Amino acid sequence: MAYWLFKSEPNTWGWDDQVAKGDVGEEWDGVRNYQARNNMRAMKIGDKGFFYHSIDEKRVVGVVEVIAEAHPDSKANDPRWECVDIKAIGPFPKPVTLQDCKDDPRLSAMILVNNSRLSVQPVSDEEWQIVCDLGGYEG
Repeated sequence: MAYWLFKSEPNTWGWDDQVAKGDVGEEWDGVRNYQARNNMRAMKIGDKGFFYHSIDEKRVVGVVEVIAEAHPDSKANDPRWECVDIKAIGPFPKPVTLQDCKDDPRLSAMILVNNSRLSVQPVSDEEWQIVCDLGGYEG
C-alpha cells in the first residue's frame, strides 16, 4: 500500500462533501498538473491518502482511500487528464496544520513542506505515521 495527500479548497470540495458521498466516493477530478496526474496514475485500489484543506486552513483533516484507479476525468474534454475515485475513511481528531508539519524536523523532507502547491503528492510510510500520530488518528 502507498500513501498520498490530496489537496482541496474547502469552499470548493471539503471534507464534509467527501464524507457525504459515503462508500460510493467521488472522482478526484479537475487536476490539471502533469506531476499530480502522474501521481494518480501510480495509485492502486486500497491506497490511503490524507485529505488536506488548502487556502486559509492549510491542514490535514481526514483520511481517504482510493476506490478506483486512474481513469479519464469525466469533467475534462482532453484525454490527457485522468483521475482516481476516493472515499472518506475517517476524520482526524486533531487536524494537523502545514505549520505543524514544518515545525516537526522529522517531516523536513515531506513534499507538503517543500512544495505545498502540488495538489496530489506521495507521502512516505514514515511521514504517514508521524502525521497520523500528530493528529491522533488511529486508522
